[in-house]
Amino acid sequence: MTHIQPYLYFAGRCEEAIAFYGQAIGAKVEFMMRHSDSPDPHPPGLLQPGFENKIMHATIRVGEAILMASDGCDDQSTGFKGFSLSLSFSAEADAQKAFAGLSDGGQVMMPLGKTFWSPCFGMVTDRFGVGWMVTVTPADK
Repeated sequence: MTHIQPYLYFAGRCEEAIAFYGQAIGAKVEFMMRHSDSPDPHPPGLLQPGFENKIMHATIRVGEAILMASDGCDDQSTGFKGFSLSLSFSAEADAQKAFAGLSDGGQVMMPLGKTFWSPCFGMVTDRFGVGWMVTVTPADK
């Protein structure tokens, strides 16, 4: 079996992002390791000074999905372009709650509303620049 799992780099804001996703969409941390906890030393010059206690790797669960995240090795390791993460819900109230949470400090690209494929769909870019599509999956799908 093959899985594709998004790996997001937050350029020094990973811990903040994880806390935000915990509040906004109920994300749960399954694993988190800081650069300073690595059993192997980093190659000289790999880490930007001050990144020793930043997140080297984290695994978070959102519903049944796994997201992986990191601060990267410097404050330049980000740029969320050309993709969106899609959240699907069976209940409109759950979609509205997630959309409101992700919108806090972000930018609504398309407000939640009825579309020809969903009774409730919207798009938002969160405060970290990650694009999200929030949808309610029709009961007959």
